Amino acid sequence: MLLSLHIENIAVIKSVDFDFTEGFMVLTGETGAGKSIVIDSINLLLGGKGERELIRHGEPYAMVSGLFGELSSYTAEKLLELGIGVGEDGTILVQRTLGADGKNKITLNGRSISLAVLKNAMPYLVSIHGQSDTASLINAKNHLELIDVYAGCTELLEKYRASYGVLEDIRKEKSELIRKAREGERLKEILEYQIKDIDSASLHAGEEEELVDKKVKIKNSEKITKNSEFVFKALKGSERGSVSYLLDRSITALSQLSDVVPSFVEYSERLRDMLYQVEDVAEEVYAVLAEIDDDPTATLNDIESRLDKIGKLKRKYGFTIEEVLAFRDKAFAEYEALENSDEMIKKLSAKEKAAYDEALELANQLHDIRVSAAESLENKVKETLEFLDMPKVVFFASINESFSAGEKLLNKDGSDNVEFYISANRGAEPQPLSKIASGGEMSRIMLALKSVIADKDGIPTVIYDEIDAGVSGKTARKIGIKMLDLSKNTQLFCVTHSAQIASLGDVHFLISKSDVNGATETRVKELDYDGRVAELSRILGGIDVTDSQRAAARDMLSERADYQ
Repeated sequence: MLLSLHIENIAVIKSVDFDFTEGFMVLTGETGAGKSIVIDSINLLLGGKGERELIRHGEPYAMVSGLFGELSSYTAEKLLELGIGVGEDGTILVQRTLGADGKNKITLNGRSISLAVLKNAMPYLVSIHGQSDTASLINAKNHLELIDVYAGCTELLEKYRASYGVLEDIRKEKSELIRKAREGERLKEILEYQIKDIDSASLHAGEEEELVDKKVKIKNSEKITKNSEFVFKALKGSERGSVSYLLDRSITALSQLSDVVPSFVEYSERLRDMLYQVEDVAEEVYAVLAEIDDDPTATLNDIESRLDKIGKLKRKYGFTIEEVLAFRDKAFAEYEALENSDEMIKKLSAKEKAAYDEALELANQLHDIRVSAAESLENKVKETLEFLDMPKVVFFASINESFSAGEKLLNKDGSDNVEFYISANRGAEPQPLSKIASGGEMSRIMLALKSVIADKDGIPTVIYDEIDAGVSGKTARKIGIKMLDLSKNTQLFCVTHSAQIASLGDVHFLISKSDVNGATETRVKELDYDGRVAELSRILGGIDVTDSQRAAARDMLSERADYQ
């Protein structure tokens, strides 16, 4: 649950601190006192948009921090899956700072985290419901999710989605193959031309480098010939004056003296190594001479022509010969696939059928669970709405499956389309929830749905922001009673303008504003009994508070014990 909240430099709030307990907490105050700013601050902790306009005028930063503790094993486990561990004292401290210079910072237990991590983690800790939530409640796309939360089929749904993902991949592959098959003949002609175009050149890796090297040699053939001939003759080509001849004679001479001067044996071997190296160099030089073409101009033309052909292929198929050859291999694979497309489509169709059957089995399991859960949910919602002064209500979940050509259609959520229907008055035909216009009815329907799934979603702290709009008197009192009942298992906050609701809170905070040194500041005060009487009287009263209103406030507070 939320143990404490610190808000600093946000809008008209200079600095306020809340300390919370378990149970039912209410926040009241005059219009414009800053109640909505408190909710906006908590929304920042949930990953809401951090705009610079939120920063109090003239301040360098705004900051909000929340301390959470007494977490359930479920909540701790879900946070751990996101890589978030609970502190040694079992708490989590979340802090978000907005800088006037645009620099923002988010920390969790002192460690910096991203906004994405914050958005993923905080829904496991806090849930806020306000009048704006009626839009999401009206949207039928969210009704299936509510059924699934109530049914507790998250694990099965994840298993189904993995299976459906495999089915979708196979269908995409098959669709792409069918598309290519339809364009087959034209595409095959293009691929065949490309393959023949590349094959006709008989390319091999490294060829371009070899040709450039040969081209350089031909352009310098006269220089190469002159110097290479000199080197070859000097090293080996002359019978008596070459280096190899002189080395060989020196080796023989040293060998004849080896019995007289033993160290000459070593010298002889060293000279023999030199002889081998000299002869190797001579042979390599001779090989270069042998490569010099008798007709260098014709050879150079052939090389230029070959390089030009390679250049044209590179411009069409890749930056290097290796890329051109890779393009050819890919084109050949596509050509073969088109040649065998009918067979491949048959194989993919068989794989698609197997994947569909597997996903369908899981979708059917989900359907059965949802139908059963919907019946239970309907009964509990109707029971709650009847308590909230909608005695003639009819409420049910319409669960339909779509078919095409006798086959059940699947999507990422299974086979079901869910929409809530309701009729608030006797004899009226039930209509989709989106047709309900009354704000008071929508508030009660939302509270009923949220209360029914409260023990299913595992969220430890729930905040209701002025959902009592459009209701008053006895109905408002019953909404408060329902919230008081919910707060026995969930820490519950309510921002309200209703004395009937506010008087039922375990703790009552008053949000007020005043001028301090020429600037408006919002302040927070936890009210004692007398303070609660005064605030409830203000809410009940008009311009002047009367003794009868104070008496009514005391009666409301004393009645609270009857509902605990």
